[in-house]
Amino acid sequence: MPTRGPFAFGRSDQEGKEPQYTDHERELIDKVARKVVHWKMTVPAIVALESVKPLNYIGSQAMVFFEPMVQAVFNFADYDTFRMMMERRETIEILLQRIEHFDALALRKEKLFKRLKKAYLKKQSFGFKFKSAILGFRVPQHLEKEWKAKLDAIEKEQASKEEKPSKKE
Repeated sequence: MPTRGPFAFGRSDQEGKEPQYTDHERELIDKVARKVVHWKMTVPAIVALESVKPLNYIGSQAMVFFEPMVQAVFNFADYDTFRMMMERRETIEILLQRIEHFDALALRKEKLFKRLKKAYLKKQSFGFKFKSAILGFRVPQHLEKEWKAKLDAIEKEQASKEEKPSKKE
C-alpha cells in the first residue's frame, strides 16, 4: 500500500491484520484504562483519544519531548513501552475499547452497590437513614464480605465471558 509523501508517519505495518501485543503491553493498556476509569475521566479521555487518533505518531513524539519531566513521576520502562505502542495506530482503538470495557464494569458494580444499599436502608430506622444521609453511608461490618463477594462476582463473570471467545478460536 503506497503512502503519501516520503514519510510513513503513523502507518501500521500490520494493516488489515490482528494487532500483536505482548502480555506486558496488554497489562500496560489495561493499567492505563483502569486508572482512567478510577479517576472518573472516561468521557474526557475518550474525547481526547478520538480527536488525536489521526495524529498518533506526532503524539508519541510529543511523549518523547515530555519524557524527562515524566520520569520523575512514572516508571521509565513502562512509559517508554507505552510511547512505542502509541506509535501504532491500532493501539488507540484498543485503549478506547479497554476504557469503555472497564467503565461498563464500574457502572455495573455501582448499580449493584446502590441496589444493595437501598435494600439495606429500607430495613433501617428513620434515624439511621438520616444519619447515613448526613454523615455518609458506610457498609456495615457484618455485610462487608458478602457485598464484596457480590461485587467481585461481576468481575469474574466478565473475565469468564472474555475467555470463552478466545478458547473457541
